Amino acid sequence: MRTVERKTVYFKEAGKQNTDVLLRVVKEYVEKEGIKDIVVASTTGETGAEASKIFKKYNVVIVTHCFGFRELGKIELQEGYKKEILANGAKIFTGTHALSSVERAVRKDFGTIQPLEIIANTLRLMGEGTKVCVEITLMAADAGLIPVDRDIIAIAGTGMGADTALRLRPANTARFFDLKIREVIAKPYDP
Repeated sequence: MRTVERKTVYFKEAGKQNTDVLLRVVKEYVEKEGIKDIVVASTTGETGAEASKIFKKYNVVIVTHCFGFRELGKIELQEGYKKEILANGAKIFTGTHALSSVERAVRKDFGTIQPLEIIANTLRLMGEGTKVCVEITLMAADAGLIPVDRDIIAIAGTGMGADTALRLRPANTARFFDLKIREVIAKPYDP
């Protein structure tokens, strides 16, 4: 059997303070591996703007929270960051979260957990960033913004910033179990 040895970066603590190192590690990784597509979670747009600068030559998709996520009718994406992301040639996707949607409302109103939230909580065993990486990959694939026939990199974090990067083979939400987590590039050691 053939084996492959890879380096994984583990951060001592989860959080925003890891963003710069994570983006540098991913930049080295995609250059070495020839990966062309990068999906990045960004709430306010700060991480998205930084990633869009670093990965200008790539197909970069910034995935934001949907309108009304925190406050009714509002989006957390800041206009200045949005302009910067678009000026750097990246795309922005804003839509319903693939691993919660209506099921979150069912849990809140009826106190019962549904299958999507079970999947989300299972992915959180590897950290919040792992769950978000999978989720934004599904969302970007459903929007047709990334290919589903080659590997991509997904970048996310725990709260704000970025502390997790995965190499994935994307799938559309309707084919969720075709999605493959190929490699953990970086994550918090104890999320």
